[in-house]
Amino acid sequence: MNKNKLPHDHGETGKIAVIQEHISRVDSFQTVADIFKQLGDTTRIRIFWLLCHCEECVINISAMLDMSSPAISHHLRPLKNSGLLISRRKGKEVYYRAADTPQSQLLHQMIEQVMEIACPELRGEPHER
Repeated sequence: MNKNKLPHDHGETGKIAVIQEHISRVDSFQTVADIFKQLGDTTRIRIFWLLCHCEECVINISAMLDMSSPAISHHLRPLKNSGLLISRRKGKEVYYRAADTPQSQLLHQMIEQVMEIACPELRGEPHER
């Protein structure tokens, strides 16, 4: 399709040119789709939300969600690969938490707004990431 001329002119040529430039960036939209795909699973949303509020190891996450450690690991892997989670190793344990990125923070806020819940306070203090 010619980016400069559309079949119907609705008088918004400048605006449409900018929009066409953005929609031609398929890779950027694929990144967004991949992130939303990760959050298309209830368990992954629960894990992500949990890790927005604290750093935890697989064993504790599995206990909180009443799931096996391998099942939790199965869900953690794509969340980490998508950049929503980060991890650190301490001895034999691997600890996970939400990445401190604008995208991760926005998704966290979206989850809480949709669910109409607020961040819990831990030990009487707001959580820090």
